[in-house]
This record gives sequence, structure tokens and C-alpha cells, in this order.
Amino acid sequence: MLFLIVVYAFTDDSGHLTLANFQKFFEHPEAINTFVYSIGIAIITTLVCILLGYPAAWILSNSKLNRSKTMVVLFILPMWVNILVRTLATVALFDFFSVPLGEGALIFGMVYNFIPFMIYPIYNTLQKMDHSYIEAAQDLGASTTQTLFRVLIPMSVPGISTGITMVFVPSVSTFAISRMLGGGSNLLIGDLIEMQFLGNSYNLNVGSAMSLVLMIIVLLCMSFTSSFDEDEMEGVS
Repeated sequence: MLFLIVVYAFTDDSGHLTLANFQKFFEHPEAINTFVYSIGIAIITTLVCILLGYPAAWILSNSKLNRSKTMVVLFILPMWVNILVRTLATVALFDFFSVPLGEGALIFGMVYNFIPFMIYPIYNTLQKMDHSYIEAAQDLGASTTQTLFRVLIPMSVPGISTGITMVFVPSVSTFAISRMLGGGSNLLIGDLIEMQFLGNSYNLNVGSAMSLVLMIIVLLCMSFTSSFDEDEMEGVS
């Protein structure tokens, strides 16, 4: 499949090698704006997931209920339901409370769908952490804020970086959530790619070029987070 995307991205309808597909993409203002908008929405979603997911992971790792894994299962349970079903349920929830669909609903739906991917890796890291470091910091007079930013967060960077990758990648490439919750006016790059393959503006070559650009962005993100993770682990060791 990946091979076919590369082939179609660098060829025209006649099968000749060309870069015109990428040129059409980069010279199309709407496509570029949508691409930038998609990255922005993915970054916002990732940041919100970190802000909400880190405290949740910390509570889970320190909860007495952690021994039975009950709370962990409750957080992971939504991942067992198909993402389309969860999104449709979110749409029904917004309709029930007469809340209009749009950018806010889109971000809410993406956070709701992807926050378990942030919570679990952070929880897994915090659970394995040696809590004697936190006790040592408190014994040395460190405040709660200092302990959080100078001990706890640096030691949980592997889980955070994994969570960032697991949330950012599907957020930047999704199209079903934006189609259902975006109100029809908040399209993401995944929607444009889908249109190139299935819509009225069918163009397999341009769609493949857009997919390849998005794939490169995703690989760069994964490479950045993994290298940051490795540097942190070397510093700890």
C-alpha cells in the first residue's frame, strides 16, 4: 500500500515521473491552509490531552484502587468501542444539549477519543517510577511545584513523549471526527485526502502526494519524540 502511494505521488495519469502532484498541492491555498489548520488542531488536542491526562494518570498511579486495576480499566474501556460509535454518541450528546457543532465540538470530540492514548503511557511510566526520589526531594525541602517540575515530570518524560505521539498522529490525520463534529466548515487534511480518493474531485495522484506529505510530517514527529525520549533516558542513566 505504501509503495503504491509513493508510485502514484510521483507519477501522472500516463505513468510518467513528475513532481506536478506536489506542486498542485503546495500551490493550492485552500489545501495549505487546511494542512496548517490540521496541525494546529492536532497540537491543541495534544496539549489538552496532556493537561487532562497527566493529573488523571497521576491519580491512577497513586490510587488505592490501582491494585484492582478497576480505575485503569474504566479509562481504557472506551478504547474498546469503535471510534465512529464514540463520535456518533458525542454528536448525539451535543444535539441533546442543543450545543452547535463546530471547532469547539471538534476539539472536544478529538480529546474525548484520544485522551486514553495519553493517560495510559503516562500512567505506565508513573507506576514504574521509584517514588523514593519524590520523598528525597520533599526531605530536601522542595515544594510541591518544585517536586512536580524538577523531579516528577522529567522522570515521566518517556510516557509523555509516547502519549504525544499516540495522540498527535491520529489527530492530524483523522477525517471521520471532523466530518461529524466540525459542522461541515472545519475540514482537516484527512478530509481533503479522502475527497481526492472518493469525492467529486477525484485525483489519485494528488491524493497520494498529499498522503505522502502527511506521512513525512508524522514520521518527523515520531522521530522527534523518540529522540527526545532517548536523550532523557541517557540523562537519567
